[in-house]
Amino acid sequence: MRLSTRTRYAARALLDLAVHQDQQPVSLREIVARQGVSRKYLEHLFAAMQAAGLVRSVRGRRGGYALARAPEEITVRDIYEVAEGAEEVLPCDEAPGMLRAEECVMQDVWAAMHAAMVGVLESVSLAELARRAEDRAQSRGGMYHI
Repeated sequence: MRLSTRTRYAARALLDLAVHQDQQPVSLREIVARQGVSRKYLEHLFAAMQAAGLVRSVRGRRGGYALARAPEEITVRDIYEVAEGAEEVLPCDEAPGMLRAEECVMQDVWAAMHAAMVGVLESVSLAELARRAEDRAQSRGGMYHI
């Protein structure tokens, strides 16, 4: 499993929305200022997240982005799959360089690793991450870091 900058920034941006949207859209300018991510980079991420149904854009003077679903309905797996794509475990006979599928003893290991990873990613919602961020902010005197 790889965790790229794309995944980290997508998670930070969505968590920023979850924490700050308070019934109104959040502008990219605000997210850029709080997260220190380039606007151009966020524009690309938000286009992908909008296509995946995680965010919606709101036009107008007070426009910006809002979550398209409740934070409880968005998991870290959703974010990861938008940023990285859905990764599946390849059967040994389809994996590059594997000539003897019948002798592949690693297939069960790869499948178990993949299932564990998916389980962890599915077990944490954006709402849970927002609660954790707010708890840390309160314990540190109002400042939180994503």
